[in-house]
Order: sequence, then structure tokens, then C-alpha cells
Amino acid sequence: MNDGNGWVHCAQGHRHWGRFGAAGLLVTDGGAVLLQHRAPWTHEGDTWAVPGGARDSHETPITAALREAAEEAALDPAAIEPFGEWRDDHGGWTYTTIVARAARVLQLAPANAESTAIRWWAIDDVAELRLHHGFAAAWPALRRLIAGGSEASPPLP
Repeated sequence: MNDGNGWVHCAQGHRHWGRFGAAGLLVTDGGAVLLQHRAPWTHEGDTWAVPGGARDSHETPITAALREAAEEAALDPAAIEPFGEWRDDHGGWTYTTIVARAARVLQLAPANAESTAIRWWAIDDVAELRLHHGFAAAWPALRRLIAGGSEASPPLP
């Protein structure tokens, strides 16, 4: 349907991509995470973040995150096991990060022009990267979720 593309303003006065919110996928093997290097022409380009993007009106956050990861990194949804999510709610617009374990070794590459690289980063090195500001703000909570903390939303079924 692709009706989610477009800019919106949240209750906090920020401008966000995704008419119905947005979602992304953070994959971990326990010691590292899979990140996307965003193409320079994208919003906050030349930064590292999770594959993700606008949700369509009919999509749940997990459906959108899996679709976006397939589009941007050629990720096979059968290769991961989702176990949690974290929501960044701005009032009228929400970014949901789905957190998943890699069910097998993943060697992914950019699948469209939005990515210049897809690679594994050691969890301890992520904070030192040039990160998309939204991902940078979420990273402490996401790191706790990966480690088994309870700061995030309840685990997915």
C-alpha cells in the first residue's frame, strides 16, 4: 500500500518521517549488533542506525520493521527471533525499535540506495560511532534490553 511515506509534526513540534509512525529492527547475537550506515542523501545521512522507516497504515511495528530490514538489508525474517521492543513516543508519532536475536550467522549487504553499508558492531563500540540522533538517544535503553534489562516494553510473543 505504501501510504506511510510523508513528513508529520509530533506534539513536541518535531518533524518526523512516517505518517503513521516508523519502525526499525535491531538484530543482536549477544555481543554485537547489526547496523546500517545511512546514505548521505537520507535524513541524517552518513550516520549509523538500524534498518527502518515509515509504517504504512495497515502495518504493526514488527511488520514494518521486518519489511524495512528486508528492503534495506535483504534480511530474511526467518533468520531472526524477535524478543522485545522499545518505543520512542513523541505524542502523535512513535518510533518502535524491534529487538531480535540472530537465529543463524547473518552476512548482509545494502539492498537499496538508502544504505551504504550493513555491518556488525561490538556492543561496546556502538556509542563511539556517528549515530543517527534518534538511535543515539535510544541506545542506552536498547543496550539494557539486549542485556536482559526491563527498561523497554514487554517482550514480544
